[in-house]
Amino acid sequence: MSQDPVCLVTGVGAGTGTAIVERFVEGGYRVAMLARTKERLDALAEKHPGSAYAFTCDVANPNELSNAVSSVQQKLGSPKVVIHNAVGGAFGNYLEIDRETLDQNFRINTLALLQLAQLTTPFMIEKGGGAIICTGNTSAYRGKERFAPFAPTKAAQRILLESIARYAGPKKVHAAYLAIDAIIDMPWARETFTDKPDDFFCKPADIAEECYHLAHQRPSAWSSEVVIRPFCETW
Repeated sequence: MSQDPVCLVTGVGAGTGTAIVERFVEGGYRVAMLARTKERLDALAEKHPGSAYAFTCDVANPNELSNAVSSVQQKLGSPKVVIHNAVGGAFGNYLEIDRETLDQNFRINTLALLQLAQLTTPFMIEKGGGAIICTGNTSAYRGKERFAPFAPTKAAQRILLESIARYAGPKKVHAAYLAIDAIIDMPWARETFTDKPDDFFCKPADIAEECYHLAHQRPSAWSSEVVIRPFCETW
């Protein structure tokens, strides 16, 4: 088995997830990619043979997630870095939403993080260190009117990661929350915000660079929470 470190990434979509995979491949990692879309994962694995590996999985399903992590551990070894990038989102005010939508988002955003941490951080502790990172957004800090089915689950995700940090941090596992206060540069975003300049959008590659930076901070100066936004973003 290769001695190159392993990074596990959930929610490998066409934007941020793909960029994170490619940044960690560039950094010398073997990357385990988790997502529901097999075709996208297979295409990325073909693009990075021997460095990116596809594991089809719905992180909201605890059995699928457990099996996927077990497969990663058997095929590649225990991850040194875990990035929970999968996101469950929906919009509406509290009178419009239903329990099922909130529950589904909670499963993806919060319960999957809990399960990932339980399945992977003990190995990091045993091996003397590692990192578990969540990509999030400012919904984790505030409940806007139409974010009722989303913000509570992101806030819970952030607080859960803080609890993980308080336990695992002294054992040399860096737990960090990366909040993205921006419109991410994707084709749908360009089509929606046609009047915005290029520097209005946050580039997936730049988000991935910050993920990589967080995963490699020196222990004397760890960031537990980071908020990134384009310089022109109002806040």
